[in-house]
Amino acid sequence: MASTYSNRAADCHGRPAQSGKSKGDSAPQRRPARFRGKAVMDLAVALLLLLPAGAVIAILTLLVRATSKGPGLDRRLRVGKGGRRFTMFKIRTMIVDAERGGTPPGTQPGDPRVTPLGRILRKLHLDELPQIFNVLRGEMSLVGPRPERPEFAAVLSEAIPRYRDRLAVRPGITGLAQIDLPPDTDLMSARRKLLLDLDYIECGSLWLDARLLLCAALRIVKIPEDLLTRALGLRRPAQLALLERTIEAPSKPEEAAPATLSPQAVSAASPDGRLTTLPITSPNS
Repeated sequence: MASTYSNRAADCHGRPAQSGKSKGDSAPQRRPARFRGKAVMDLAVALLLLLPAGAVIAILTLLVRATSKGPGLDRRLRVGKGGRRFTMFKIRTMIVDAERGGTPPGTQPGDPRVTPLGRILRKLHLDELPQIFNVLRGEMSLVGPRPERPEFAAVLSEAIPRYRDRLAVRPGITGLAQIDLPPDTDLMSARRKLLLDLDYIECGSLWLDARLLLCAALRIVKIPEDLLTRALGLRRPAQLALLERTIEAPSKPEEAAPATLSPQAVSAASPDGRLTTLPITSPNS
């Protein structure tokens, strides 16, 4: 299934952008100048949050160890800025060796590998708190595109034009795509998130970062997300509508079937443009 969109699908006000020659996916695009000082702001805010967040992380880690066998923290391999890999920290929400024997890494509602406490932590997004240490290490930002598994990133880079452009900046604990859209389930949902990631990179600001962080904090107390995104002006309907219009209709019946990213396989586009599935292996293997 072919899909193309312009080098900038929409301008910073949601209007269709002037079409231009795509830079391709051979290398991430150059980050905008406003991101050059963003690391200093991230470090300052992370240091302010370290004491209260550290106390919550310590308590949750002890609770995880007391309620299920295994360590309190998970270490996950992710792709960061410029394609560099790093270890991302999370509070463990699944049973130990959940991916043993080639079990797919993706999760679905009701996944038996998620512990009872883990379900609560995921629902409240508290399992992401240890990523503040990644911010302090300079591997992540408070706000930015979500870091992806190397297995998924490699496949999506081949399947989706400009996917590597999202690697121009540090990945974030939260971001525009994470706030506006649900988790990826197929190639189309990955395309939608990429569009919002590129929108953030090209049009982001400290004011947008502040609103995204406020939205992420208020989600913990279960304020309805749709209400939050609308009240804080975080919706991007024009950009998403433009993507829908630029997706070419499939020319063959087999191309119309949705591709799956998890849990059984990762979908990609083969050289002839048809969808195919690629098995993935555990990053621990």
